[in-house]
Amino acid sequence: MTTIDLSDLQPILAELAGQGRSALLPALHAAQERYGYLPAPVVGAIARALGVPLSEAYGVVEFYALFYTHPVSKTIIHVCNDPVCAMAGADSFLKRTRQQIEYQLHDGQPSVSVQIERSPCLGLCEQAPAVLVLEQQTPNAFFPPENNANPLPPTAIYSTLSLLTANCNTTIPTRLTAYRASGGYQGLQKALSAPPEALIAEVKASGLVGRGGAAFPTGLKWESAAKAPGRPKYVVCNADEAEPGTFKDRVLIEQDPHRLLEGLLLAAYAIGATQAYIYIRGEYILQHRILMETLAEARRAGLLGKNILGSNFSCEIELRRGAGAYVCGEETALFESIEGKRGLPRVKPPFPTSAGLFGKPTVINNVETLCNLPTIALNGAAAYRQIGTAKSPGPKLFCVSGDVVRPGLYEVPLGFPLRQLFEMAGGMRPGHKLQAILFGGAAGAFGDQRALDVNLSFENLRAAGLPLGSGVLTFFDETRDLRDVLLRLGRFFAEESCGKCYPCQLGTQRQLEILERIANAETLPGDAQRLQDIGQTMTDTSLCGLGQTAASATLSALRLWPHLFQPER
Repeated sequence: MTTIDLSDLQPILAELAGQGRSALLPALHAAQERYGYLPAPVVGAIARALGVPLSEAYGVVEFYALFYTHPVSKTIIHVCNDPVCAMAGADSFLKRTRQQIEYQLHDGQPSVSVQIERSPCLGLCEQAPAVLVLEQQTPNAFFPPENNANPLPPTAIYSTLSLLTANCNTTIPTRLTAYRASGGYQGLQKALSAPPEALIAEVKASGLVGRGGAAFPTGLKWESAAKAPGRPKYVVCNADEAEPGTFKDRVLIEQDPHRLLEGLLLAAYAIGATQAYIYIRGEYILQHRILMETLAEARRAGLLGKNILGSNFSCEIELRRGAGAYVCGEETALFESIEGKRGLPRVKPPFPTSAGLFGKPTVINNVETLCNLPTIALNGAAAYRQIGTAKSPGPKLFCVSGDVVRPGLYEVPLGFPLRQLFEMAGGMRPGHKLQAILFGGAAGAFGDQRALDVNLSFENLRAAGLPLGSGVLTFFDETRDLRDVLLRLGRFFAEESCGKCYPCQLGTQRQLEILERIANAETLPGDAQRLQDIGQTMTDTSLCGLGQTAASATLSALRLWPHLFQPER
């Protein structure tokens, strides 16, 4: 048995021990980067240092897909298998890569230490197929200075206005000097000259609603948390962007990270929080490094810590990295993860604004929502409402992928005609016709060609029975087998269900079994009705949004294309 040297772990534990259980995920990440996996002595040492029962520490380790309790290869290749990457040839790439590695291992060639794993969406849908390569003990190098080569994958950005993406389409992240030159932190400076209540009133008047999918009024959420009894109060940025088809938050973090920090500080000032968190998905390695350097840059400039911009406002921001669990995009599961627990959703009420992170009043907003705030704070609600529609004001980012000519990130005003955006994207690839559009990602719903006539606002999409969600638009041409698309979506939800509530735990498994039969041309009589019953049960009775939307795409396909679900004669 290999002896594990714990000496390298001691400085890590000494630094984190004072934080208690909430430091569990950072400690596990640091240990796995050092040892390549999490040996039993390492997990035991971390548990003792943080005061966590060993059984609960292992419960956390085994909950997250990116933690390993056994030795793994030095290099791990994660190949995305969501529908968009599958359409771009991910399965063929996976097969060829495995064959090549097997050849090197078994045909007398130098041995390699590589393993390949299928992965859920990696947030690179506009550049499909996507691959994430992780190597043990890789140095945590930050992004390079401005004269260095571009470290970022090129994301095409198209817009009819340029607010959220004003500093994007760059080859490196926008640094503090450039961000300030473009008006950055002026909105925060203006807000700090007035009472927090004035900022809340301005955000309420702007009509901004959450851009992560729930569309809850941002100002109302802030007001509830500000008035809630209890201290301290917290603000959390949800950057756990793992919805298949979604990549907008990744682009904002990569290219304009200070805008996110300014939005987060505005939220903290509004509700009286002195501590904020950014929770970023575990697969976003580069983006995590960018935020680390951006936070350090802001701290050096006096934009974090005590008396920010010469005011009485003080606030710190802590960056937390997830470890591969889609359910942690649900707000209460995210809180549990920050607290060093398995990412299991909580029963609501109580709601986060009264009892959120560590049981205290908490505001949680996603990246795009927070990036709207500097504009509102600087220019005011009236100017913001000049964009979009009366019921859906402001700009919106849309993640366009699939079989269009120009996949990428599109910034348009809410209410923008989908047909016009479709034309901006170049329409379908040459020689092909539109078959289907998936609105809102894996948890969304399908539309057919008639959906091109809808306008992209909350009210118009709602009237059409379609979700705006987080702004995902995935296009499928006539050659795509929608049964295979539904199977991949069904597998995603079955694998990502946390198992806390039975409707989702069992429902996603039964849904997957039926979708497998349908995809394999083994449909049984009554399968369509079974899918309908299972889907409705999950929607009505699941604890959180994962289960409540796990059948949305399938139910919409049942309505539009019932022939796909009938036994072949």
